Amino acid sequence: MSEKIVFATNNAHKLEELREIAGSRLDILSLNDIDCHDDIPEDADTLRGNAIAKAMWVTERYGLACFADDTGLEVDALGGAPGVHSARYAPGKGHDSQANMRLLLENMKNVPSERRTARFRTVMALVYPGQEPECFEGVVEGSIADAPMGDGGFGYDPVFVPDGWNKSFGQASADEKNAISHRGRATAKLIVRLLG
Repeated sequence: MSEKIVFATNNAHKLEELREIAGSRLDILSLNDIDCHDDIPEDADTLRGNAIAKAMWVTERYGLACFADDTGLEVDALGGAPGVHSARYAPGKGHDSQANMRLLLENMKNVPSERRTARFRTVMALVYPGQEPECFEGVVEGSIADAPMGDGGFGYDPVFVPDGWNKSFGQASADEKNAISHRGRATAKLIVRLLG
């Protein structure tokens, strides 16, 4: 029987991606599945801090094992921005992926190709009731394209080209992306911890 665990996200793309990576080994519940409609704060100044805060919020209120992630795109030419602010990089309310991507490309317009290095970083925090949080990190190195390529994936995927690839995450199949992605790498470590 697979273990039930909550993934503290309202992002349907992330949930689907995690369920694909975990397969039948885990029964991953969404916040909706446990009737959690709280506005969980994400105001830490690090990816790790946000991931821990989200997982603990659910575990403390619902008494269930929970994991949460926070992911950031770190662009070297922008001093590591957008980083922890990746989901809310562009001004305005909510998470507007297109606006975020447009602002990133605008901020990168005068940066030559050799200085467009970047990485996606995911930190996952796992919390069991009454236990200290454990964290797992995944990183994939790459660079920022001059313009969006492809319409797959989500977030910054169409402008992120992983090292060794000649296409963006937005042009990759789910299997191709999951095989090397930051979230895939962090999830693999989490699954090893959960399932031995």
